[in-house]
Amino acid sequence: MACVCRGKNTKSFRGKTIYLTFVQRNIFYRMVQQIAWMVIVNPKAGSGRGLTDWPAISNQMNKAGILFTCVFTEHKYHAVELTVKALRDGYRRIVAVGGDGTVHEVVNGIFHQKEIAPSKITLSVIPTGTGNDWVRMFGIPHTYNEAVQAMVEFRTVLQDIGMVSFIETRVPQVRYMANVAGLGFDAAVNRKYNKLRDEGRMSKWLYIRSTLRMLLGYHATRFKVEVDDQLFFDGKVFSATVGIGKYNGGGMIQMPYAEVNDGLLDLTLICKASKFWMLRHFKHLYDGKIYQYPKIKHTQGKSIRIETHPAGPIEIDGEALGYAPFTFEVLPRSLQVVVGKRYKI
Repeated sequence: MACVCRGKNTKSFRGKTIYLTFVQRNIFYRMVQQIAWMVIVNPKAGSGRGLTDWPAISNQMNKAGILFTCVFTEHKYHAVELTVKALRDGYRRIVAVGGDGTVHEVVNGIFHQKEIAPSKITLSVIPTGTGNDWVRMFGIPHTYNEAVQAMVEFRTVLQDIGMVSFIETRVPQVRYMANVAGLGFDAAVNRKYNKLRDEGRMSKWLYIRSTLRMLLGYHATRFKVEVDDQLFFDGKVFSATVGIGKYNGGGMIQMPYAEVNDGLLDLTLICKASKFWMLRHFKHLYDGKIYQYPKIKHTQGKSIRIETHPAGPIEIDGEALGYAPFTFEVLPRSLQVVVGKRYKI
């Protein structure tokens, strides 16, 4: 990896060795950390691609002249801890090497710490996961050399982040959402998908297979939805998504009107429908044309509260979490992120 310092008390500069005092050395380290990247690698992402592809990724970063230090996650939520530590150590640029779950953990590390304003931190992502919906939103290439080039070009935008409150083991919890949350059928499919993945079943079509399997036995439940303190819907809902971005489920476009920095949360409700209707129109989850049907409702707001009866589960950025009731609030333009050259700033 790119070298930051050559010894305890020296710094090489234009071929000359400069001796530094303890105070000068600490100042130098801090200056370097302001421009260096902390790379957080999930070795299990993409069925182990995070680990097997890391030599190729780090080689690309070295060729590009990027200063960085890397650490590997060792267990679930470890990326949260590593992010908090990196920020306390002075880093202001974080790279997540992994999938949507890794991005979710890094974002939560950024927002759970209170020492540095998240808007002063830059997040970049090199995708090695299976869904990679967050990078799809920002036009970040899936090839490693192009993803690294995006870091070099450093085109950035401030994206909105969602703050989500829910109940887990009877205790109120708060998570930060980088992309999309799913409820109802969407959350049930996510749990099925994660279960199959944990059992070692991996394929390009695993999420679609999980969707079709769950479709046969799932039934709509009652939702009560308030948007900006006004009742929006009270009735049977098959599936719901709330979020910042357009994509989830490995390329589904369940919120085609969503913008990442408009200061609004998007909500899509798929109301009670027959299994035949769902199968017939399933393709429109991928082409962005879902709002042409009266059974599918859409709105936007700064805050959304959802109660389900019975209390149903939620997934956030692909991570299965707690249960209703849910409260969503938007944190406008609160995190700086690196985008691909195809993304219009």
